[in-house]
Amino acid sequence: MMRPPLDPADGRRLEALRRWASLLDAAFGIPGTRIRFGLDAIIGLVPGLGDAAAGLFSAVIVLQAFRMDVPRIVLARMAANVVFEVLAGAVPFLGDLFDIAWKANLRNVKLLDRFVVQGVKRPSRGDYIFVFGLLLVLLAAISVPIVLLIVLLGALDRPLV
Repeated sequence: MMRPPLDPADGRRLEALRRWASLLDAAFGIPGTRIRFGLDAIIGLVPGLGDAAAGLFSAVIVLQAFRMDVPRIVLARMAANVVFEVLAGAVPFLGDLFDIAWKANLRNVKLLDRFVVQGVKRPSRGDYIFVFGLLLVLLAAISVPIVLLIVLLGALDRPLV
């Protein structure tokens, strides 16, 4: 079955988003290596606000995906890619290396391509697994400290001898 032709406005928008993602994630290379990085990694070097600003630049792709009617679970996956990169990027030095490796913007444009260019109509099982797996990790990250706090408070309530 042939997919419907890409709307010219969406085609231009998608091409602009590809260039944007490349600028943010792969505009520069380290000579003699296959390592590429972009403005996202450079901006992330600014303590405090750098990763937040880079996250806002990344949000442009997610917002455009919303305008292009990408399924909600895929939008959640795209947003999770950005949030994951912003949070990991906040860790000094290691976060900057993570930015170079993760490339959330290129990942998100690839997801967008799947729905806009390839004409995929339904999210994949991987989309659901990624989002729900991330939610489980988040739930565990919130639950473990709460359970430990409850156990610690219970231990403090007992006499030591």
